[in-house]
Amino acid sequence: MAIAPDDAQRDSVHYLAMRDIVEQMQDSVPGKFEITEEGIVHDMMAPAGPHELTVLRVRKRLEKVMPEELVAHTGTPDVEDTPRGILRHPDIMVIAETDMEVVTSVDPRTLIAAIEVVSRSNPDNDWVSKMRDYPLLGIPIYAIFDPRTGTGAVLSEIHPTPEGPRYAIRKDFVYGEDVTIGEWTISTDALPRYA
Repeated sequence: MAIAPDDAQRDSVHYLAMRDIVEQMQDSVPGKFEITEEGIVHDMMAPAGPHELTVLRVRKRLEKVMPEELVAHTGTPDVEDTPRGILRHPDIMVIAETDMEVVTSVDPRTLIAAIEVVSRSNPDNDWVSKMRDYPLLGIPIYAIFDPRTGTGAVLSEIHPTPEGPRYAIRKDFVYGEDVTIGEWTISTDALPRYA
């Protein structure tokens, strides 16, 4: 007689299967892969151009004003919450350098902020899915830069709602204004826009 796994076991097996698929495809298929409660997200972002230049300029501007023990990190590793079945890859992670001393993924609860530059190919991933997932993961600040419109938003103050944790405060900005992310204010001058 076989015993059916409970929901948690089934969800864990399902997540690990998706994680294996992502790892196998990551080096052979262009773009970025993430895992949400809905499944695998594939963002076919361009590897250069306005997206990458925005990431570079925001990272450099933040690192000029942050204490030396903090970094505005781009690249790997991902942030992952295995029990929730969520794997995300922020464009920039504001994190203590010591919290990056991990073998695999970063614990999302160690992030000070996650920063995303909206991709042209999948804007809902940043404006909808990550706006839902980042407070769920306990990331206290989420900043979005949108080269499509030359605008953005900084979200903070996680609070409970019937749909789960959400950000209570949203401060919108327009390119050209200064923006405050956590304790640090940077310029948004000369951030590129998509053609």
